[in-house]
Amino acid sequence: MANEIRFFELNTGAKMPSVGLGTWQSDPGVVGAAVTAAVKIGYRHIDCAQAYGNEEEVGLALKKLFQDGVVKREDLFITSKLWCSNHAPEDVSEAIAGTLRNLQLDYVDLYLIHWPVRMKKGSIGFKPENFVQPDFPLTWQAMEAVYDSGKARAIGVSNFSTKKLADLLEVARVPPAVNQVECHPAWNQAKLQAFCQSKGVHLTGYSPLGSPGTTWLKSDVLKNPYLIMVAEKLGKTPAQVALRWGLQKGHSVLPKSTHEAWIKENFDVFTWSIPEDLFDKQDCSEVLHLSTRPSAHTRPSRNSGMVRSEQLDGRRWKILKAKWKEWGVTGELFLADIPEQLQKILHLFKLQL
Repeated sequence: MANEIRFFELNTGAKMPSVGLGTWQSDPGVVGAAVTAAVKIGYRHIDCAQAYGNEEEVGLALKKLFQDGVVKREDLFITSKLWCSNHAPEDVSEAIAGTLRNLQLDYVDLYLIHWPVRMKKGSIGFKPENFVQPDFPLTWQAMEAVYDSGKARAIGVSNFSTKKLADLLEVARVPPAVNQVECHPAWNQAKLQAFCQSKGVHLTGYSPLGSPGTTWLKSDVLKNPYLIMVAEKLGKTPAQVALRWGLQKGHSVLPKSTHEAWIKENFDVFTWSIPEDLFDKQDCSEVLHLSTRPSAHTRPSRNSGMVRSEQLDGRRWKILKAKWKEWGVTGELFLADIPEQLQKILHLFKLQL
């Protein structure tokens, strides 16, 4: 039987389920049903965040699952995240309290700093003037206090580069247990994962299917001929192969779906494996030849609020580079040639430069 890889052990000693249900972009009214279906199928890891705006509905679903005896609280691994406007120490404690209240839980298993940027408290909209200089050592001390209180059984980060993570490790009393970043066969994060492994930090991959639900960038992962060939040879779907690729690379994966059939399909990744001769060829930057650059048919409309690469004239580009230098962002995660991650950050932040 193939190595099932159902859990990864964190540096806290806790076992984190290797496949979790992502809840980003899961609309109110459907996310609760998705969580319920996932848990009944066998998922034991639910990935949440304050910024997703649906933790209250997730909490209602969890409460009913507990009341109905489907699972016990200790059977589940629940992750949530601290949003960018709550980095001040006093706001960290308020944020985790709000998350626990919405999820109707006494603790989360993992609490992450969502992004390595900070915004003014109470600011609305992702405009440059809303961003302020982050103080990660101070924010991390507040995260450590959350850990000490038992409200989070483990703490970590999300979207941190090797530079950001290395700087944090230099000052951390409680080292981050996890770094959650986008990772899939088209973006294998090999350098970052190697660094994380060397420091005992587990890497979790969100958007492990290549962000097929987005509309602002090209997403060829599941349509790539090589991936399809491997899937056909193994009698699996391209999505299952992409997820199994992640597990065999040594990181956990967080596929997101609200369709029960797909939720079930995404969980069927444990009793089989990708043979070494096929797995070794799945270096997506070379073999899969997947584009990570915006193409003509993915460019946003004039009124979309996005910033296209060709719209970044000298003045705007200087503003962006100055902000990144101020924040200490490295080129590892935000590359100067506008790859998909930058497009997604610009879309997420709706920067009006």
